[in-house]
Amino acid sequence: MYILFFATARAINPSNKSDSVNGTREPDGVTFFIIQGLSSLGDRQMIPFVILLLGYVIILGGNSMIIFVTLTDPKLHSPMYFFLANFSFVDMLFTTTTIPKMLAGFLSDVSVISVPGCFLQLHFFIQLGVTSRAILTVMAYDRYVAICHPLHYTSIMTRRVQLLLIAGAWGFSTLYPLPVTIFAFLRPYCGLNVVKHGWCDLSSVRRLACADTSVDNIVALFFATLSLLIPGVLILTSYVLIGISISKMGVGQRLKAFSTCAAHLTVVSISFSSISFVYISYRVGNFTLEVRIIVALMYAALSPFLNPVIYSLRNKELQESMRRTLMRRHLHLQVLY
Repeated sequence: MYILFFATARAINPSNKSDSVNGTREPDGVTFFIIQGLSSLGDRQMIPFVILLLGYVIILGGNSMIIFVTLTDPKLHSPMYFFLANFSFVDMLFTTTTIPKMLAGFLSDVSVISVPGCFLQLHFFIQLGVTSRAILTVMAYDRYVAICHPLHYTSIMTRRVQLLLIAGAWGFSTLYPLPVTIFAFLRPYCGLNVVKHGWCDLSSVRRLACADTSVDNIVALFFATLSLLIPGVLILTSYVLIGISISKMGVGQRLKAFSTCAAHLTVVSISFSSISFVYISYRVGNFTLEVRIIVALMYAALSPFLNPVIYSLRNKELQESMRRTLMRRHLHLQVLY
């Protein structure tokens, strides 16, 4: 997933919170890390805290609603909504790996995380980011089958195939981050223990190692390229084939086919665009650390925040299902009270 692997962060001015945020040295090895985050903002931290908290609540609420209606409404028991529910579940987990810890950091003088906790956060952030793009790839294949082979859709996208596709997405994302995480974990950490990021970002943590990490950089670059290239090529191929098929349809069929892909295309565009912005912000030298953290946070939270909105606005079936669910809930409350 992780375009942050390519990053080279700059040093920033000391924090006004505590001298410990500037860095501590552990002669016998680091036992904990300090997450610097946006500590240099001082009292102004409450502004990003409120925005981030509201965004996180919306992410949890919106994606939970999608999962609930797809599981409870028989009209949504189709492969497309099965994949969408899985995608929403991954989005919730993905943001939960970073946002709660960041929120807690805003409310404390120093944000501390144990070494095992840091590497667990690092690992799951990478894994879930890759999982989200793998599921986007599966969803692109689903749209390809639905549009290019509509008569065989039900025979191709059986329940067994759906489960295999999801299992493949999770399997790929589980194995992918292991080499880079293990390489980073096995390095000695005996000097500065301040992670100059909003969470345990791989490149920021690796920079604290008391050893040569040139091999780690090559391995991380290789796997980061794979994690972007494979989903990107497969999604692009699916839509090229979909475009060829749509070009042979009538106007009415074209509009219907495009409407089934519009939400997915929008989400894919946002996901890959946000990764590009993160890459640019880390490669351009005149960006401050605060700006880079905010850009990285937008990458981590923007897509999960917008996904429920996009699918709700673009999908009439989902809108109607949510409306029915809310009406049932309203009637149920009226009966109780």
